[in-house]
Amino acid sequence: MQSEQKDIQLITAGETGLVVEFGQEISPKINASVHQFSQALRKSMPDGIVELVPTYCAVTIYYDPLILSRERLMEFVWIRVKEMEFFAKKETKKNVVHIPVCYGGVLGPDIEYVAKYTGLSVQEIIYRHTEKPYQVYMLGFTPGFPYLGDVQESLFVPRQKKPRLRVPVGSVGIGGGQTGFYPSESPGEWWLIGRTPVRAFDPAIQNPFLLTAGDFVQFFPVDMDMYFSIRREVLAHTYVCQCEEVSIR
Repeated sequence: MQSEQKDIQLITAGETGLVVEFGQEISPKINASVHQFSQALRKSMPDGIVELVPTYCAVTIYYDPLILSRERLMEFVWIRVKEMEFFAKKETKKNVVHIPVCYGGVLGPDIEYVAKYTGLSVQEIIYRHTEKPYQVYMLGFTPGFPYLGDVQESLFVPRQKKPRLRVPVGSVGIGGGQTGFYPSESPGEWWLIGRTPVRAFDPAIQNPFLLTAGDFVQFFPVDMDMYFSIRREVLAHTYVCQCEEVSIR
C-alpha cells in the first residue's frame, strides 16, 4: 500500500510500521527533511506511536494498531508535512559537535594508501577532512555509529573489497563519499585515516549516545600526546566535547 503527495511517499511496512519516504538518494536536502519531520513528530506524537527510526531518506514509524489506526496515523503524517513546508522557510539551529582526531601512524594505518590513491599529501588529506562540518545522516550498523557526509570528491576512496574483521574503537574511516568513526570494535570496510579518543557510544553513562541524527560533526587534528590526554579524560568521564549551535537555512 502506498500513498503519495508531491515527492513524499507513505509505504506500509507490515502491520505495525509506516515508512515516510522523502526520496531515494543520499542528499543533504532530503536528509534534512527526514530530521525536520522526525523533530516535528516528536514534539507532538499521538498515543500509539512506539518508535521513530530516521534513515538517509526516510522515517519509519512503528506504532500499535490497537491504539492508533493506520488511517489516523497517515492523516497525522500529512499534517506534520504541511507544517514542515511552513517552517522550512525559517532559519533553524543545528548542533555542531567537535571531535578530536589523531591522524596517521599506528592510529590511522591507511592514510598513506588514501594519499597514494587520491594523489594528495597526508597533510592535505588531514586539512580537507577537517575543513568543514559533516552532517550526521543516520546512526546505525552498530549502536551510535554515525554515517557522515558528504566528503569532498577529492577524498573519495572506494570501500575495501574485503572488510577487516576487527576495527579498533574510535577509528576514523573514509568509504566512498562518507566518513565516520567506530563506536566499538567491529568489522569494517572503510579506510582508517585516524582515531578519536571520544566514544560515540558509552553504555556506562546516562545518555550513551554522543550524537543524534541531524547533528553535525567537525573533526579537528590533535597530536599523539593530546590524544592520550583526552583519552584519559574520556575514561574518567570528565571530557566534554565542544558543541555549538549554528544557524542553517
